[in-house]
Amino acid sequence: MAHFAKVESGIVTKVIVAEPEFFDTFVDDSPGQWIQTSYNTRGGVHYQPNSNIPCEDQGKSLRKIYAGVEYTYDATRDAFIPPQPFASWTLNEDTCLWEAPVPYPEDDKRYQWDEDTTNWIEVETP
Repeated sequence: MAHFAKVESGIVTKVIVAEPEFFDTFVDDSPGQWIQTSYNTRGGVHYQPNSNIPCEDQGKSLRKIYAGVEYTYDATRDAFIPPQPFASWTLNEDTCLWEAPVPYPEDDKRYQWDEDTTNWIEVETP
């Protein structure tokens, strides 16, 4: 099985799973372009299914990240880019992932981003 994203005016409007050999027989012919995406690709790295272990063969890595509805498709980069989560975050040109101006804390606590202070704040856990 393979995953395909429907791109209309540079925006992903639909993502489907299809057998590549039958793809052309049932995909709609409405305006837009179908572009293959890889469920196991994150930040330009292809991982073994359901893991955080990079594959030895990175030839399966497609378009930086797995496409999602409302993601942008950048034809120049040949990459899918998620919507910007916060105005202060910047796009990493290598991974096509958004990065906070302050790294996520490296401890066992949970945090959420606070755009007003442009910093991570601890989330109280019950």
